[in-house]
Amino acid sequence: MPELASVNGKITPIDQACVSIHDRGLVLGDGVYEVIVSYHDKLFLFDEHIARLRRSLAYVRMSYVDVDEVVRLIRQVFQAAAMPRAKVYLQITRGEAPRNHAFPVPQIKPNLIITVRAFPEMDPALFDAGIVCLTQPDLRWGRVDIKTINLLPNCLAKQAALDAGCHDAIFIAADGLVREATAANVFVIRHGVFLTHPANEHILSGVTRNCLIDLIRGAGWTVEERAATEQEMMTADEVFLSGTTAEVLPVIRINGRPIADGQPGPISRKLLGIFRAWIRQNGY
Repeated sequence: MPELASVNGKITPIDQACVSIHDRGLVLGDGVYEVIVSYHDKLFLFDEHIARLRRSLAYVRMSYVDVDEVVRLIRQVFQAAAMPRAKVYLQITRGEAPRNHAFPVPQIKPNLIITVRAFPEMDPALFDAGIVCLTQPDLRWGRVDIKTINLLPNCLAKQAALDAGCHDAIFIAADGLVREATAANVFVIRHGVFLTHPANEHILSGVTRNCLIDLIRGAGWTVEERAATEQEMMTADEVFLSGTTAEVLPVIRINGRPIADGQPGPISRKLLGIFRAWIRQNGY
């Protein structure tokens, strides 16, 4: 099936879609986004993504966007693409106007951009063997809980990881606390207890993260929503990343040092099985 785009409701092949050079998302990063995947023709935790979108829009003072219409357009292009396993990218910018930091007056029409691409399964070897990461100082802005399109620090950290032969980077705050990876949340397991950063302004609280917390507690484990220290992470029994595409992805080495025995741990493996079973049981 074709990869498609929708720009303000106009559906085209993805390589024919375009926006104005005056788009404020392009010239100022003035916009928000969401990434939603589908399993077996069903958008995963769609309502939760839309709830987060509403929160992002409110913070950037774009509550006037008709989210019900956004939902309709997402479903329209998703159905047109007819991809059972798809990645839907949604971006809403403040619209098109000559470059100026101030919001345009009068209010302009926002630009709504949606793309639907194939969502290939992650290489099973990554789950079986685990990944390696490095740490990076967290130099991002102070409200990363808002899903804005300003991702340059994440791009730089990700590239630093790739240049070092690693899969991803984990942000460490100035006070030594573990925050998150470049596009995933971080869980640290110590003595059977899961630690993950609380959902505040210092991380983007992932939809998958929240789902996993419920599944972890339902399985009888303990979760503490508190930030682990870097030392706690480096001496953990297990570490894994969670996210829309990462699911439950074991981290076996950080900064060249193995986590425990340097192999994916049994708890992470079991949780991945629980998560995938939950996906199937809920019709995804």
